[in-house]
Amino acid sequence: MLPAVRDHHPHLVTHTRSAQVVVIGGGQAGLAAGYHLRRLGLDFVILDAQAEPGGAWQHAWDSLHLFSPAAYSSLPGRPMPVQTGETYPEAGHVVGYLTEYERRYELPVHRPVRVLGVHRDGALLHVETDSGGWRAQAVISATGTWWRPFLPAVPGRAEFVGRQLHTVEYRSPRDFAGQRVIVVGGGNSGAQIAADLAYDTELTWVTQRPPRFLADDIDGRALFDVATARRRALDEGRTDTEGVMSLGDIVAVPPVREARDAGLLKVSPMFVRLDRDGIVWADGTRAPADAVIWCTGFRPALSHLAPLGLRGPRGHIPTAGTRALGEPRLHLLGYGDWTGPASATLIGVGRPARDAAREIAELLMSGG
Repeated sequence: MLPAVRDHHPHLVTHTRSAQVVVIGGGQAGLAAGYHLRRLGLDFVILDAQAEPGGAWQHAWDSLHLFSPAAYSSLPGRPMPVQTGETYPEAGHVVGYLTEYERRYELPVHRPVRVLGVHRDGALLHVETDSGGWRAQAVISATGTWWRPFLPAVPGRAEFVGRQLHTVEYRSPRDFAGQRVIVVGGGNSGAQIAADLAYDTELTWVTQRPPRFLADDIDGRALFDVATARRRALDEGRTDTEGVMSLGDIVAVPPVREARDAGLLKVSPMFVRLDRDGIVWADGTRAPADAVIWCTGFRPALSHLAPLGLRGPRGHIPTAGTRALGEPRLHLLGYGDWTGPASATLIGVGRPARDAAREIAELLMSGG
């Protein structure tokens, strides 16, 4: 039996186990990493803070659907089954797919396990958790962004007496029926939640700049190609990517298209502050509100990597592909284009997951 050791977390005495690779996060990125690590014959574990499989998808709002058909939304090795009656699968279908994927490949997921920190430990990395430590020769961080919602510093936010919530807390228009609701954000989540609320609430949709809808026949397949093209251009040293379509544009999935075509998605410019009763624009115009929903994006959930001291001046961890430049035993997967083209999507995470697993295998073979 391994002896008890004192982890880096104060007052925590636990047992420490070992694996060649520890993957932090059991969502789509962590599972894709596990698939490729298994194919390479490496000894690994996946530590997931969630009590059930499915990653962030199990916490999505009720009407959320994928941007792409099932055939273009698959992790490596296992096509996503088509959902009966749906061109674009709903979030619950994705949860079922990820659950089955995990079972099919017998991926060694430990849950619920919350990672508290990753520390250097000589030739190894020590992964500190709330249920014991792990020593590993390499770590893949695949915690995503859902767990770190971003709220802008808008004056008066603390004064507003109505309800405020972020995308992560929104579930259904039933919760707001008949209310005056402000939806803030011009991205895909803002458009989808605004479309969701357009029929049963007094909706005000507010965006920083006028939203641009992609052509109705463009979905996640095209966006993946765009992300790949932009990454290739940057890798080749080209900074002029104006010819590459912006990923910030809104995918006109059917519910968004229907609300837009019905004239229900009218857009207002960003307000300058909130007061007790609602929002206030620069010219003094006010709009009373019962609720404000902030669809204002996310930041990478990387607090567990703080002990490694890798963040640059702007809080970004520099990488070469998925590998952290300041710690070659660490790979970051699934946080967006900076860790692989479209790597925060089901269709896009497979390739950088494969590359990370291969790099780790080479590192272990070299004794690095």
